Amino acid sequence: MTTPPRVLVVTPTYNERDNLPVLVRQVIARGPHFSILVVDDASPDGTGAIADALAAEFPGRVQVMHRTGKRGLGRSYVDALSLAVTQDVDIVCQMDADFSHDPQYLPALVEGVTAGGLDLVIGSRYLHGVSVVNWPLSRLILSTFANRYVRFITGLPARDCTSGYRCWRREALARLPLERFVSDGYAFLVEMLFEAMGAGCRIGEVPIIYVERREGQSKMSKGVILESVFVPWRLVARHPSWRGRRG
Repeated sequence: MTTPPRVLVVTPTYNERDNLPVLVRQVIARGPHFSILVVDDASPDGTGAIADALAAEFPGRVQVMHRTGKRGLGRSYVDALSLAVTQDVDIVCQMDADFSHDPQYLPALVEGVTAGGLDLVIGSRYLHGVSVVNWPLSRLILSTFANRYVRFITGLPARDCTSGYRCWRREALARLPLERFVSDGYAFLVEMLFEAMGAGCRIGEVPIIYVERREGQSKMSKGVILESVFVPWRLVARHPSWRGRRG
């Protein structure tokens, strides 16, 4: 019998106390080879304390990183993924804590890496049309346009360049210069993907249905949108020969 890959799911949190206990249980229910690293950004609602309680309840399956520095999705992922690549795992996944990324898709993403021979598999909202639930039309138009905009400028091969639901082969993720990343928010996800393309990573996608968050408020802001406009140009200016490179 083939030994299943050891999978570490990295989940940044900020004010996710209602979602986290359910999410953690659903992730580790995927199998004994799944574990989760919760990266809490000093949430004022007590999410960090709940994460600690879950780590005590599931020793060896749940880890917690408490961040006290500059807040933001990008900074959280730099710290967490830098730790993840040093651990004894085969696959490192990224997913949101708000259930917009359903844990039921984790096995398919992992299989895409292991059976598909890929370095990165993206949970894609746009692989077969549009698979999004509970978004207003304005948000859907913005996201669709953003992906076309990013692909046009950077030449990235993925249909969904801004999806945060991703599974990496640990060795491939370790090749990325995480410490040099400067983007935050959704622009950080584009920067990661561009660096992966430049590093020659084999990139694929599997379809998911994205459902707008169950509890709490969206982290989308005007600052996040503005950064996302300029980052693709900065990436291409930094590495013009990478545009459209395939793994």
